[in-house]
Amino acid sequence: MKAIQITEFGGPEVMKYVDLPDPMASGDDVVMDVTAIGINYADTHQTEDSYLSKQTLPLIPGMEVVGRLPNGQRVLALAAGGGYCQKTLVNPKQVIPLPDQVSDGAALAMMVQGITAYHILKTLGHFKAGESVVVHAGAGGVGSLAIQLAKLWGGFVIAVTSSDEKKKLCLELGADVVVDANAEDMNAALRAANNGKSVDLVLEMVGGKTFDQSLEALAMFGRIVIYGMASRQMPTPVHPATLMGKSKTIAGFWLVNCLGKKELMQDVFVELFGLIISGKLKPVVGATYPLSQAVEAHQAMLARKTVGKIVLNPAL
Repeated sequence: MKAIQITEFGGPEVMKYVDLPDPMASGDDVVMDVTAIGINYADTHQTEDSYLSKQTLPLIPGMEVVGRLPNGQRVLALAAGGGYCQKTLVNPKQVIPLPDQVSDGAALAMMVQGITAYHILKTLGHFKAGESVVVHAGAGGVGSLAIQLAKLWGGFVIAVTSSDEKKKLCLELGADVVVDANAEDMNAALRAANNGKSVDLVLEMVGGKTFDQSLEALAMFGRIVIYGMASRQMPTPVHPATLMGKSKTIAGFWLVNCLGKKELMQDVFVELFGLIISGKLKPVVGATYPLSQAVEAHQAMLARKTVGKIVLNPAL
């Protein structure tokens, strides 16, 4: 089979398009024929070995796949043996059956990014109708879904993004106002976007000074949920006592902690798929690259040239 493999850690250039033996079914795992592969920002950390979990070499990156089981069933799954390949191992007890009305790209947008958007708003963010919510990287995979969900649930949505094209997309998705990601004073920019008031909830995945200034912009009982660090820059350390003055909350989210929990995964998929089928949630599939161009896909993502869900086609 064709696959992307890395034998050393580094940037996108360490990914090589190679021929590997087909995987063999083992234990509870079966071989899945992959028809579409999702790319996530976490994959770029995986190739660098800067991810939350330690990586070992050689490595097939990624984990998010749509395909067919040996019985022909079309499913969405997290790959047990890496996702950037034409065949992979999955546990049939843990796959998500796909409705015919949900496309491969839309399904891939739900596996990591849809579940993440849902939980950072509801489970960690305790979001309520009428609140203001800041969505950093608003045109990205998680951000484009979080904008729609927050608006659907009655929020005042402030999207943060970096170009006119992305600003236009965020507004089309339902954002009430868009802030320039390159603003020198993000704290002031967010308050200005919220009619001069502090904000209730911030969804943050940039890190560095973006986190610092977003924390400053929080209102009393405000929450900031961090689910990534795209800038690779650590925020300024926070002294817990400084949160007390306005009863602020900092929370972190990692999807791995939801795995194996029906109420946090399968039940949420049912809700999200229902929203897609009804037309209330429209996943943005920004681009599809051949598997052989995974390097170019990662480079585009790191350069912030992508929008929505980025997909790899394993047939090419």
